[in-house]
Amino acid sequence: MKTRSIFLTILFLLGTVSLFAQEVTKKFEVKGNCGMCEKRIETAAKSVDGVTIADWDKDTKMMEVTFDASKTSEDAVQLAIANVGHDTPMHKADSKVYNDLPKCCQYPKDEHPHMDMQKDEKKDIDHDMYHDMKHDMNNKPKHEVQ
Repeated sequence: MKTRSIFLTILFLLGTVSLFAQEVTKKFEVKGNCGMCEKRIETAAKSVDGVTIADWDKDTKMMEVTFDASKTSEDAVQLAIANVGHDTPMHKADSKVYNDLPKCCQYPKDEHPHMDMQKDEKKDIDHDMYHDMKHDMNNKPKHEVQ
């Protein structure tokens, strides 16, 4: 009888704990190419405490990860993946780690995507300033007759 009570108490506690677990599933892109990438990416994600499922599709480059939100976050999972050499939307892999990947795993890497955008914005600003300057030179104000 005592053993049965203990067993029921443990079962009740386990059920209660699972009610508080906040299972969340997220999808995001992870850069990679091959089966070796898949193993590395999934292993990195599963190494994060609280991750229960990690599945990366090498064709779509999409990761689906399920985790307990009370133990970890999407940011932590993406950081773990970036730390093994694969870019994610939130974190970019360190160049040294990326360069140490096998050649088949080295995907086209965009080092600083925001720099291209800044250059384009600067061109637009320069063009607008030049246009305004040219406009001012060609359209001098007329002198009023008094």
